[in-house]
Parts: sequence; structure tokens; C-alpha cells
Amino acid sequence: MKTTLSALLVLTTAACGGGGEAPATDTIEGPPVATEGSEVAEPEPDPGPTVEELTALASEAWVYGFAHVFQIDSMIRAAGTDELAFSAPLNTPGSATRLANETDEFVSVNNDTIYHMVQVDVGEEPLILNVPTTGDRYFVLQFVDAWTNNFAYLGTRGTEGRAGKYLIAAPGWAGEVPEGVEVIHSPTPLLTIVGRIAVDGQRDLPAARRIQEQTWVTPLSLYPERPDYAARELGDRDFAPYDHEVPEELVFWEKMRSWMALNPPPAAETDYIASFEALGLTTPGAESPYRNPSPELRQALVDGLAAAEAHLEEVLASGGSANGAGWRLSTHIFDYNLDYFEVGTIDSDEWKIANRADSYLVRTVTARIGLWGQHGYEAVYGLIYVDADGEQLTGEHNYEIRFDTPPPVGAFWSLTMYDHPNYFLVANDANRFSIGDRTRGIRTARDGSITIYMSHERPARAHRSNWLPAPEGAFRPVLRMYLPEDAVTDGTYVLPAITRVDTDE
Repeated sequence: MKTTLSALLVLTTAACGGGGEAPATDTIEGPPVATEGSEVAEPEPDPGPTVEELTALASEAWVYGFAHVFQIDSMIRAAGTDELAFSAPLNTPGSATRLANETDEFVSVNNDTIYHMVQVDVGEEPLILNVPTTGDRYFVLQFVDAWTNNFAYLGTRGTEGRAGKYLIAAPGWAGEVPEGVEVIHSPTPLLTIVGRIAVDGQRDLPAARRIQEQTWVTPLSLYPERPDYAARELGDRDFAPYDHEVPEELVFWEKMRSWMALNPPPAAETDYIASFEALGLTTPGAESPYRNPSPELRQALVDGLAAAEAHLEEVLASGGSANGAGWRLSTHIFDYNLDYFEVGTIDSDEWKIANRADSYLVRTVTARIGLWGQHGYEAVYGLIYVDADGEQLTGEHNYEIRFDTPPPVGAFWSLTMYDHPNYFLVANDANRFSIGDRTRGIRTARDGSITIYMSHERPARAHRSNWLPAPEGAFRPVLRMYLPEDAVTDGTYVLPAITRVDTDE
């Protein structure tokens, strides 16, 4: 019996030896035996799965494949449109030239680092990546495969900020490696390199931009020369083909079928994928089985997708578990990579989801709410929606949060303000979108505590150095802790509640 979406969402254990009496004996029936004057009945042909069974199977397949399709769709957007600050053609770096502000309508975009991204295809040949030394500045290059697995990290933690050259190779590549170059084996031909470079205010941007300029890629066949990036155009290469003759309502399934064939998942999941044969997902070839499927299959695919999407939104709306103060932490939500561990990753059971089947749903949830998020040992994100009384945070009131001890981190921490429900940065007269240990002029009390004030209206002068402006309506702050210490990841450091400090008339 296959696991349904509901079963994935609510883990159950089967009872053993209870719930009724077992039959006294087990019997094994042999083939029918003909007796004199009788005929052996022909076995009934297998009618195949029912529409209901196909629909349930489609829901399960959607959970499995959503992150894969969403990742490659996001790569196409970044390499084919100018919609993002880091948009750039395939296999060329895309650099954000400023810190994010209220004009960037991107969910929960950070205001601490500038991005440096590369959408990569090493299916034809490897790329050589050059990384400069970054000194004391926080810097990370995160490698994300076509299934959203974080499989390598370079930078402050992963490689201690050292300079280096790396060859990014597709599965099965066995060519000659240039001298002084380290190989990073990608699980899939397609991947994204997500670069984050810490910026300490506007005056620090030129220095951060120099790191972007020194972080470049070039095809192995051209190395040590660099390509002419100016000759490239957005969308000039179709790196994720699929059959465009498929009806719109079945495009997700065609993308999953085609892209899964080009970027196979781990070998440990081969048998699981084979179970989707009845849906057409394992059908080979460029011409799609979804051009003209049977009415039963078409309806099952449409209904199964709709049911899975609706159920996912219910899960997201429930919010998951929170600590007593209302914080929801990301410490282990990116632990679904169970197979690929290159430079900078931690290959430990502590950072792996124990059950592979459970990892599929976690992967889908994280792609939906935080694509390209990092393992908890690189950064932990804390989200909060409510005050100490469990009431929605809103700019109609004034709040404070007092850190008796600031978050223990190896790099830095920040608290960023977002509106709700869009989770965009909030325009304000102070031009301040986040506050943290690098904020100029932030005040620390004599006992080492830090109090941050959140309100829509400007607070009293004595509080303005520690003020985080809020929107007029509902809001949701995010606390980011870069290179968290053990006290954060093991849960012994507990975040305080946000307290409402005004009173109703």
C-alpha cells in the first residue's frame, strides 16, 4: 500500500498483535486444479488502478516532485528574465549591486548581504569557479542541486574564507583536472550557486562588490581564460526542455517527467519513482504522454495535484510548532539531503531526517516557504507572528524584545521587519529595515542586554537608536543568526517573547 499525502503529514505507527484476533492459521492457495468434467476458470484480467487510486498516487507524486520543478522553474526565471536583482544568463554570475529595500518584492529577502548567484548547467562540460579570500567578512557560496539538496558550502565556515579554484562536475564526469583545482561533484547537471556577502551599511558596498567581481566562473575548455559575459543574453540557452504541446493543466507533470529524466534523483529512490509508472512519469522520450492522456488519467492528475496543493496550504497555515515565546526556528528544516556531502557540509545523522519518506514532504514545505535556505549549521532563522499574549503583531501597538544575552553566533545576527502576509520589507522614514549587532549606534545596557523597540510611530528619542520601524498593519519579524553556536542549534539558547508595551485607553 502506498503512503498517501495525509499519512506523510500525520505519522502513524502500526499496532502489532492488537485490534482483533488473528486467524488460527495462514493458508497459501495454489493454482486452480481441474477435476474430471470441469474447466479451469481463466483468471480475471488486472483492471489496473482505479481513478481514486490514481488520484491518491498523483498527490503523493506531487509532494515528491514539487521542489524539483519549483527549483528549475526558479532557475529559468533567474537565467531568462530580468525580474530579479541577480538575474544573469546561464553559467554567468548575477550580482545584486545594493542591499535589498522596500522596492524588492521578494518574499523575506534579507537586508544583511548582497547576493551573488550562478544558475549552472554542467551537463556538457564542467565549470571552473574562482573564489577570493574574504578575510573577516562573512561570505558563503551555497550549492543547491536540482532537487534543492544543499550539497556543498564554500566561505567563512565551509573553507575558512580561503581563496581557491574549484571544478564543478556533473555525475559521471571523469576528465583531467587542472593543477591546483579541487573537484566538487554535483549530484545533478543543473544546480544553483547561492552567494551571500555581508555588507556593513552603504559605505561598505564597494568592498563587498569587489568580492563579487573576483568570484567568477568559466568553462573548463576555456580555463584559465574567462568568457565574454557581455556577449550573453538572458534566456539564450534552453537548459530545461520539455514538451510545450502539453495542455496547461498538465504542464507540471510534463516538467517533472522531463526534468527528472535529465536530473535523476538519488539511486536510493529508484524503486520509489518506479511506483509512479501508472501516472506516466517514467515514460521516456521527447514526446509527452500528457499530450493526449486517457480521460481517467487526466482527471486523476488534475485532482491529485489540486488536493496536494490544498493540503500543503493547510499545513503552512497551521504554522507548525513554536516555542513558548512564539518563535518558530528553521534549525532542521533543510536536513532532507541524505545522500550527497561535498566540501563544507556535515555528513552526520544529527543533520539528516531519519526517514527518507518523511524528507519528501519537508523538502516540499521548505521549497514553498524558503527556497535556497541553508542548513542550520550555516544559519538559523527565527520567525514570529505573535506577542507574549499570543496576539498578532501589528503596527497599531508598540512592542519591545529584550535579549538578556544577545544571540550566540560566530558571524552576526539581525532582526528584520516584514509586513504580513506578503513578507516584504517595510518602507519607513528612518530607512531602516533591520537591526542587529552590526547596527551603528545600537545601545547595549550595562548588564549586556539589548532591548529592541518595534512600532510604526517613532519612539521617544532615548529609544530611537534601537528602533525597528513597523508597518501600520500586521507584521512578522525574522531573526537571522549566521554561523549559530551550539547553544542555538541544540535549543539551550531560548529566544525571548515580544512584549506589548502600550495600554488600551
